[in-house]
Formats: sequence, structure tokens, C-alpha cells
Amino acid sequence: MKTDRGYRVLTRRSADYPELLAAIHDPPKQLYLRGDGSSRLLSCPAVTIVGTRSCSPYGAQVARRLGRELAAAGAVVISGLARGVDAEAHRGALEGEGATVAVLGCGIDRDYPRTHSALAQRIATSGLLVSEYEPGTEPAPWRFPARNRIIAGLAKVTIIVEARARSGALITADFALEGGREVFAVPGEITSALSRGTNELLRLGAAPLVDPEDVIEALGLEKAIAPRNVLRSEEATRVRKFLADQSASVDELIRSSGLAVNVVAAALVELELAGEAVCAEGVYRLIR
Repeated sequence: MKTDRGYRVLTRRSADYPELLAAIHDPPKQLYLRGDGSSRLLSCPAVTIVGTRSCSPYGAQVARRLGRELAAAGAVVISGLARGVDAEAHRGALEGEGATVAVLGCGIDRDYPRTHSALAQRIATSGLLVSEYEPGTEPAPWRFPARNRIIAGLAKVTIIVEARARSGALITADFALEGGREVFAVPGEITSALSRGTNELLRLGAAPLVDPEDVIEALGLEKAIAPRNVLRSEEATRVRKFLADQSASVDELIRSSGLAVNVVAAALVELELAGEAVCAEGVYRLIR
């Protein structure tokens, strides 16, 4: 039902109320929707991607890649609009020209955090912002763990990218497991506090995620084949080959490739402009 205030309301009696969400313990009595996407998006094959707000450059890259490739394959990407992993998953889905849904711990007219107002507007153009709370409801700490049951309940598959030992993302994983949904965790460095929660999930039996294709197969979708960018220089192709094995700094690339400093620098610029590589904290990684 659409109101005169520009948002829609789904109740548990609505024909479009998602069956997966209705099946969880304590499903919300109503959902408030903002955006141009159809309410039927909430019943499409979907994947939840969540993780820590203070993610590493690696975690941000993985979340964005997952969002992009899963959305391009036809999955609706569900997350919580938070800083870090959530925001990168939404951005990736938008880059993949697919649909994404943000579930909020406040009213749908309160973009939270405020720094993500522009991102929320982009999501609303083709997807949805969703909340069980009435418009005007301000964010409160206790509302976010409660909204995590909706984030998990809307999807058949939940992915935890990075999570500390007491991360809110682990609450989402618990809700997903409680609902009989499949949970994937991205393996991380055993020395990193940001990976302690995800590595613990793996120890307890979560499926390790090593390729987006694992999730695409679980959802019964087919991977979208992205055309490979044609690089102009042989040097850029050579540097890309080195980066395919591992991320590296400029100095490491110079040593491993045997190329001059200016040649490596030019090759990296070409790779970045072609959308093939990204740099974070002085380390270059391939995007795909």
C-alpha cells in the first residue's frame, strides 16, 4: 500500500510480504518501503552481505566485488547501509547494475549514518530502503540487532566478509543459521582481529567463500561474464599477471617484474583507469 507521504507499507497480510521473512521467528508486523524498486524485490533470489564497519582495504574490496558480481548475476543484494562492508556491498551492487536493498535500524526517512545520504538516494532510484520502524523513528543502539533478523530473513544466503569477535555481523549470522539459511564466511588472516569472528564461523562449520560463483550456484543463478578490458601496453598486461598471484606494493612490483620505476607507475595508472586494479594504503590489488 502506498501512502500520500511517498512511502509504501507491507503488512503480513499483504500479497507481496516476502515468504522467507514470514518464516522467521518474530517476523515484523509491517515493513515501510522507500524507493522506486518494486516490493517484489523482497521475494527475489537474494544474498545478504554484512561485516564490520571498520573493515580493511581487503574487506572493502571483497565486499564490493561480491556485491557487483552477485547483482550482475541477478541476485538482490541485502545489507544495512552501515559504514564499511555494508556500504561497499551496496556500492558494488549498484556498479553491477543490479538491485540492492538497505534495511535500516531507524525510520526510512532517516538516512543513517548521515554520511551515506547520497548512497541511500542511489539505492532508492532502483532498489529499496526498508524498515519495520515508522517514519520519523530515530536510530537507537538496540534497534540495530533487532533489524539484523530482517537482513538475514530476506535472503537464502548470508555472507560475513569481516567481523571482530563481538561484531554485530555475527548476530546476523546467528539469525541466518537459526532460520536454516546458508552462511558463508570469507577466510581472513589468523593474526587479524578483523577476521577473528569470520574465522570462528569457519571453525564452527560455516562454508568458506573463495569465489562469488559459490553463492551464485547456491542461489540457482548463472554468472554474468564481464568482458575483459583490453590493455594498451604489454607492461600493463605483465603487471596485471603479477597482481593475479597476490597484492603488492609498487616496490614489490618493481622487484618482481624487473621493470623500471616509471614503467611500473605508468602500467598501474593504466590498470586503474581500466578498472582492473585498485590501490589502498599503498598496496595494489586486482579488482577482478
